[in-house]
Amino acid sequence: MATGRITDARPAIDAALVRRLVDTQFPQWAELPLELVDPAGSDHVIYRMCEGLSVRLPRHAGAIGQAPKESEWLPRLAPHLPLAVPVPVGVGEPGFGYPWPWAVSRWLDGEVATAEALGDSSEAAVELAGFLTALQRFEPGEISAQGAREDLTARPLVARDRATRAAIAEVDGPFDTAAMTELWEAALSAPDGDGPPVWFHGDFHTGNLLTVDGRLSAVIDFGGLGIGDPACDLIIAFTLMSAGSRAAFRAALGVDDATWIRGRGWALATGLNAYTSYAAVNPRIAAQTTRQITEALIG
Repeated sequence: MATGRITDARPAIDAALVRRLVDTQFPQWAELPLELVDPAGSDHVIYRMCEGLSVRLPRHAGAIGQAPKESEWLPRLAPHLPLAVPVPVGVGEPGFGYPWPWAVSRWLDGEVATAEALGDSSEAAVELAGFLTALQRFEPGEISAQGAREDLTARPLVARDRATRAAIAEVDGPFDTAAMTELWEAALSAPDGDGPPVWFHGDFHTGNLLTVDGRLSAVIDFGGLGIGDPACDLIIAFTLMSAGSRAAFRAALGVDDATWIRGRGWALATGLNAYTSYAAVNPRIAAQTTRQITEALIG
């Protein structure tokens, strides 16, 4: 989705380019039919390929490290998680004018989760809490020994302070500026947890959850995967859940007050970022982010 705020140069990606990249680098899949997935999100162009595969190409420089990271970690995480995750089967190299690594993964069937379908489901909320609990318990020994790795280290909430305050001022009118400022300052002042850093998904919202027959089936898009404060994954409580299911989620996950307020801060900051970037040109994102900001303010 192009907007006036996004100024980085973006390569042109079409079916002809994807065809050449796949056929040249993965000849075992040469000539398999390709079908554009639309909408596919802001980070990647995605093509579905026959034989249960997908091809994902980063749209912009901010997403270029995702393919190698997912290829390294998802096969190791998958056996420990209660919901399906994408299984990478190959990482492609730049070529034919396309500048970045790209990925081929197993296709996961399902529909994107929605608040309309699952927002009031305490069962789904508890299931998501179980997923996060399992993710947070994953302990690869070599990471502990090596210390923090740059590709697994996320920016802290305070790094969003300037942009978030600017966004709060920009949306004065549609939302309660005083309430947003109060929440944001409370989130920034909330103490960090006493425990060690844990694994987080990093982009845990409705668009990255799949359902089959109305039940949660998979979690996708682990480009934000990292180790640190798990509060960022609480965004799902404000993008998907209603007050009742949110309470069930929080209880199942055992979230303390400080972590919860930081999670509300993450939901506010990311919601404002998406709203100010896309709401004017995309009614679907406008509705989703309006709900996210409103629910974060409710708590």
